[in-house]
Amino acid sequence: MNVPGLDHLLTLLRFPSVSTDSRHDGDTRACAEWLRAHLTGLGLQAELHETPGHPILVAKNAHRPGRRTVLLYGHYDVQPAEPLNEWRTPAFEPTIQEGRIFCRGATDNKGQLMAHVQGLSETLAAQAELPVNLTILFEGEEEIGSPNLKPFLEAHRDLLACDVVAISDTGMVAEGVGTFTYGLRGIACLEAIVRGPTIDLHSGIFGGAVANPCTMVGRLAASLHDAEGRVLIPGFYEAVKPLAEWERKAWAELGDGADETLELTGAPQLFGEPGYTERERRWARPTAEVNGIGGGYQGEGSKTVIGKEAFLKLSFRLVPDQDPDQILDLAAAYLEKQLPPAVRLEIRKGHTGSAYLMDPHSDLGRAAQRALEKTFGGQVALIREGGSIPIVQAFKEALGADTLLLGLALPDCQAHAPNENFPIANFIAGARLNQVLLEELR
Repeated sequence: MNVPGLDHLLTLLRFPSVSTDSRHDGDTRACAEWLRAHLTGLGLQAELHETPGHPILVAKNAHRPGRRTVLLYGHYDVQPAEPLNEWRTPAFEPTIQEGRIFCRGATDNKGQLMAHVQGLSETLAAQAELPVNLTILFEGEEEIGSPNLKPFLEAHRDLLACDVVAISDTGMVAEGVGTFTYGLRGIACLEAIVRGPTIDLHSGIFGGAVANPCTMVGRLAASLHDAEGRVLIPGFYEAVKPLAEWERKAWAELGDGADETLELTGAPQLFGEPGYTERERRWARPTAEVNGIGGGYQGEGSKTVIGKEAFLKLSFRLVPDQDPDQILDLAAAYLEKQLPPAVRLEIRKGHTGSAYLMDPHSDLGRAAQRALEKTFGGQVALIREGGSIPIVQAFKEALGADTLLLGLALPDCQAHAPNENFPIANFIAGARLNQVLLEELR
């Protein structure tokens, strides 16, 4: 298939740059080195900066006074591919089927990242210059919460100073519909470990005399919500602001997303906080989710045992004005109260990231919408998104710059899931979007 830049994307996808797995540290570094060499080949000044984790890549064109400076962000790390048996094709061997590339990282974020790089490549080849001062910032730890990027931002404010940040790491509401995401939910993660006896016990000999950690973990999970899906942690909703009427109206005009969500997820019926539409729940309401639960015997058949401990992994998706650290404190205090003294509870707080919200009607927001309209045609959808990019709010705090989120992923691209994929048509459109966007930001 003769698509400019496609071969470079396929090469990038073959790197199993799984940031959370130390067995892939070498692959992740090799991926960063390849990107540095590729950007250097385009005529940009590119350098890898070491961190306690994976390297950060910074590249620039020649900055000239009087021009707007745009920071283009992306991440080259990917999620683990497991469960491997659910992939129809090898997870790290990009395979093209029916106009889509199937590979881990195809959508999140290598396909979207390389669409912008291809746009830059075409502009530089045609004009030997870009219309703005450009700074590229590609990191290798987004999938683990970007633990080293915020300190890097704070330590290199002058190097990274910019007027606006542009990111394609979000989604489109439908094929061919330009989508401007002006808000993201934040995140806060927590693990609760319930410990009972010091060893696994025979459930016949000791059952009824000691508390069962597995039962207690089930109690914790069940305590998080009422029967209709509202979070029961006291103070959880205290800082949440109601949706603006223009938002509810704009989202309603996108149509009912319920049928699409049912089709994409295979769920028998929707469930969630009463009083809100499916999109409002996903884009602008906070949640508490059980991401993992376990303990006791997990093998085939029966083993009559009371396991000595069990665990619960939680994540909270948060909306503007909710403080992630405060939410974790509230959650920890609430969980402590749910258990009897017959067990011990350990709380391990995980990574956090604040929610992000900008004014889509600002000058920068309108420039982004014009670029999307010129690229895709038709009316641009204005949305928030339920996922989290923790570093976006950090850009605002450290660099004083708003972020334009210009998604290229479709709802069925299966990011983070087996058979992740990315439409080649969106790769082509993304290259065009980069060119138009930089002109609009000139």
